[in-house]
Formats: sequence, structure tokens, C-alpha cells
Amino acid sequence: MSAAVVRAGVWGVGVWGEKHARVYAALPGVALAGVHDRDAARAEAVAHAYGCRAFADPEELLAACDAVSIAVPTVEHRAAAERAAAAGRHILVEKPMAVTVEEAEAMIAAARRAGVVLQVGQVERFNPALLAARPLLRRPKFIEAHRLALFQLRSLDVDVVFDLMIHDLDVVLDVVGATPADISAVGVAVLSENEDIANARLEFADGCVANLTASRVSQERLRRIRFFQGDAYLSVDLLGKTCDLLRVDAARRRERQRAAGGSAVASPEIGAVIERRQVEVGGGEPLALELEAFVRSLQGDGPGAASAEAGRDALAVAAAVRSAMKARARQWAIGTSAGS
Repeated sequence: MSAAVVRAGVWGVGVWGEKHARVYAALPGVALAGVHDRDAARAEAVAHAYGCRAFADPEELLAACDAVSIAVPTVEHRAAAERAAAAGRHILVEKPMAVTVEEAEAMIAAARRAGVVLQVGQVERFNPALLAARPLLRRPKFIEAHRLALFQLRSLDVDVVFDLMIHDLDVVLDVVGATPADISAVGVAVLSENEDIANARLEFADGCVANLTASRVSQERLRRIRFFQGDAYLSVDLLGKTCDLLRVDAARRRERQRAAGGSAVASPEIGAVIERRQVEVGGGEPLALELEAFVRSLQGDGPGAASAEAGRDALAVAAAVRSAMKARARQWAIGTSAGS
């Protein structure tokens, strides 16, 4: 696709889909062609708010656009993506990419057959704080993430791993550049029928370990990820959009070592060789940065949002975490039965 104006559509304008419509309507080089939702009144309201047309049928929406954001319920992602691909439209599908890895593979195959772009809305990749930290990350040895949210009556049809933790799973896979060799997890259903709080431990072949906690029954909101590596510690506040760095200043350490006749820096002097600073973080809304990258990739300018393969891999690890949680629950059930 050339650098001409991209006609974008949004299929599904619930809370998150409406945000896509708002961003597309404001992006330079993009024309919001229209929206579609099974709730016609909702589609009309969003269309009125952002100056576009509400289409009663998804085929009409696809005929009017070059690219489409799919923000329908996850169980409908595969069918919607296959219809969009068959119509020759480029696709950004929201996370999680699909219900199963098999569905994700089918979506990838459909996009390949049609020769269209398929990307996944793993929006945390575009958080300015993480973007600032990314150039400083080199082979982390330990990663710790906490994603805590207040309880809401939404997305309760899926567990907290697919609802929230999948963001951090994608970040970890992207940073480490590999899939985990071993996974253990625990989850508890507190206020819904699915797990509302979960912890997962991912171990990678290179020795890196990631410990991830996600909760949607917390009394506070928190989205923080910490990276520990051989030369530095980075703490990234994804909610506050800040990034703090602590690392050994190699030049200062060499200077101290020379002064000590080549000996290692003594413990009382460690503080003198540690650099502490707040990394400069750029501006921008993560979703706007993501959709801008998606559109630019259609014009041959940059890699875009998360690839379909990355979305599939995050989904596969999320499914493995879910299986590990279920195995743990079966252990509890056996223990309870044995003790009764």
C-alpha cells in the first residue's frame, strides 16, 4: 500500500473498540471510514461522535475500508478475521488473538492466503515507559511483573491470564526473544467462575526466570514490571509511565579499582559507583502509537504492531499457564478429598 490516505474501519465498538474509532479519527493520513457493531444503536452513537458512518452489515464496512480493527468478543475473532482477509482487508485484531492456538493458526493462514497484513493489539508494547526502557534491556536474568486491577463486571467470561496477564506475557516473550522451557502457575477464582488472581513462573533455556502476578480483585491499581540484568536494574511503571534505572557506572568502577591497586571495589564504596537516574520517557497514548505504527506498516514504513506470530506465541504461553493453573487446582481437589 502506498502512502495514500488509509481508510480504516472498526468492527466492534464496545469500550475498547470506541477508543480505536477515536484514535483513527484523529490520526494524520487516516480516514475513519466507518464502524459496525451488532448493537446498532451503539454503532450509531460512536459514528456520530467521530464523524463516520455506521454500517449495519460487516461486509459493507469491509467494502468501505482498506484496513480494519477487530474488537469484537474473543470468541468471534477468528470468524471476523477470516471474513476481513477474504475481503482483502488488512487487520489489527485485539488481544487475546483468539480462543485457542489452533484458531490463531487458522487466522494466520487466512491472512497469508489473502496476502494481507495481520497484526495483534498488544498495546502495552507501545507504553512510553516500556519504549524508554527497551534500548537498555540486555539479556535480563530475572523479570518480575505485577498487574493489579479493581474488580469490574467485564471480561469475566475469561480468566485473569487471558484478560490481564497476557500483556506481560507478550512483553516478556518479546524482551527475552524465546518461549519458556518450563511453566508453573497457580490461580484462584475469587469473585467470578474463572480465576481472578494468578501467578506464573516462566523459566527460559538461557536461565532467565520471569515471575508474573495478575489480579482483577485488587484494592489498588498497579502495572509495574522490573528487569534485573548483569549490569542494571530497571523498574518500569506502566501506569505512571515512568522508568527508573540503577546500574554500575563502569568508568567509575574502573577508576576506583585503579585507586585501589586493581582490587575489587570495597563494599562501603559500592554506592559511589552506582548510577541512579530516571530515564526520560516520551509522550503519547499507547493505543495511538500502536495504531499509528500499524498504519505506517501498511505503507511500508516500520514493523507495525505485534505480529500475528507474536500474538499466537503469547496465546500459546497463556494457554500453558492456564493448564498449569488447572493442574494445581486438581492437586488441591485431591488433597481436600484425601483429608476429608
